[in-house]
Amino acid sequence: MQRPIMRTLTGLFACLLVATALPAQAAAPSAAHPLLGIWILAIPQLGCSETYHFRGDGTTLVKSAEEVSESEFTVAEKPSAKGFYKLEDRIVKDNGKQDCSGEIMKPGTRATNYIRFHPSGARFVMCRDETMEACIGPFERMPGQGI
Repeated sequence: MQRPIMRTLTGLFACLLVATALPAQAAAPSAAHPLLGIWILAIPQLGCSETYHFRGDGTTLVKSAEEVSESEFTVAEKPSAKGFYKLEDRIVKDNGKQDCSGEIMKPGTRATNYIRFHPSGARFVMCRDETMEACIGPFERMPGQGI
C-alpha cells in the first residue's frame, strides 16, 4: 500500500519541478505600445531588407531574405530615464534559411536590446545597450502592410 502512495507523491513532485522550471508566459504589451505594428529595416549595403511584425499577443514575425522566423518578446511599457525601451526576445520558430547577413537563426536563441524611438514615433533604432554607441536602424513604420 505504501508504494503506490510514494509513486504518486514522487510523480506529483516531478510535475511541480517541471512546472517551476518552465518560464511563465510574459504579459503582452499594451494595445497602445509604440512598438506594435510592422517595421522595415533597409540594409542597402547588402541589397536586402528585413520586415518585423510586432504583434499585440507578444509575438514577432520576421522576414529577412529567405528566412522567416517567429519569436516571443517582452518590452518595457515605458522608456527608461535614458529614453530606451528594454526589449527581450526569444526565437521559437525558424524555417532554417539564411537571413540578410547569411546567418541561420536557431530556435531558443535569446536577445536583449534597447529601442529608442524618434519623436515622430515613425522610426526607431535598436541598440545593444542604453547608449547610441552600437545600434542598427532606422526601422521605419509601415502602416497597414502585412508580410
